[in-house]
Amino acid sequence: MPIMIHDEIHLASQSPRRRQLLDQLGVRHEPLLADEHEDAEALEAVLPGELAAHYVQRVTALKLNAARQRQRRRGLPAWPILCADTTVVLGRRILGKPADAAEASEMLAALSGRTHRVLTAVALWAGRRMHAAMSESRVMVAELSADDIACYVASGEPFGKAGAYAIQSQFAAHVRRIDGSHSGIMGLPLFETAQLLKTARVRFG
Repeated sequence: MPIMIHDEIHLASQSPRRRQLLDQLGVRHEPLLADEHEDAEALEAVLPGELAAHYVQRVTALKLNAARQRQRRRGLPAWPILCADTTVVLGRRILGKPADAAEASEMLAALSGRTHRVLTAVALWAGRRMHAAMSESRVMVAELSADDIACYVASGEPFGKAGAYAIQSQFAAHVRRIDGSHSGIMGLPLFETAQLLKTARVRFG
C-alpha cells in the first residue's frame, strides 16, 4: 500500500492566531468551523475537580470528534483535521474565557504579580488515528494597577481569551518572563504541532 502524503489539512478552529501560526509553518489549511446548531462552548465546560492537564486534553479530543463528524456530514475531503485548546491555570484554578468585564477584571487582578501556567493541547486526526501532544509554559506577570486592568479590559482584548489576555497583544508589556513556548501561549505550539504533522505525513514548509 502506498504511503499517503497529505498536502492540506482542515483546521477546526476560528482562532486567527492559529491560522497565522499554521501559515508561519507553511501548512496549507482550510477552516472547518462549527455549524449554527452546534454548541461549541458547551464542549469547554470544566468537570468538578478536574485537573487542568486532563481538562485541556479532554476538550481537545471532544473538539476533534465534533470536527470529524462535521467533515463527514458535509461530505468534505478526508484531509487530516487539526484541533487545539488552550487554558490558563493559576494554582489549581482553570481560568476560561471571561463572560463580562467584571470577570475579566477579576482574572487579571488574580494574575497580577504572580506566575501562572498555560497549557495547550493539540490533536491531529490522520490515518484513522489521533496524534496528540501538549505544551506547558509558565508566564510571570508584573504587578498590575487598577488603571492597567481597566485600560486593558476597555480595549476589548480580554474577551474570547482564556485567562482574559493575549500574549501577542499590548498585554505583553506586563509580562516579566516566559518559560516555555511563546506560540503555545498564543494557542498553537509550533514545535509540537510540527512533530504531529511530520508523524502524520503532512507536507509543510
